[in-house]
Amino acid sequence: MEIKENEVYTPEETQAILKVSASTLTRMIKKGFIRAARVGKQYRIMGKELLRVLSPELEDKVGKAYNKARTWLHEDVDEGK
Repeated sequence: MEIKENEVYTPEETQAILKVSASTLTRMIKKGFIRAARVGKQYRIMGKELLRVLSPELEDKVGKAYNKARTWLHEDVDEGK
């Protein structure tokens, strides 16, 4: 199954993709392992969030780039630029 980055997935679709039970998925969301939006009484999960969970190397690269940019910005502020 192809995960589309900008697609919105239901909990049932997410369970099928990750091959986990409903209780496991709920626990993952509540602990912050998977970011989800609550719509009414149900969760909705973005495809890019599933890709992040399934590909932590990609998240690590993004995180390193973000931290590098953040450090650079703070250095400029600290120097009074």
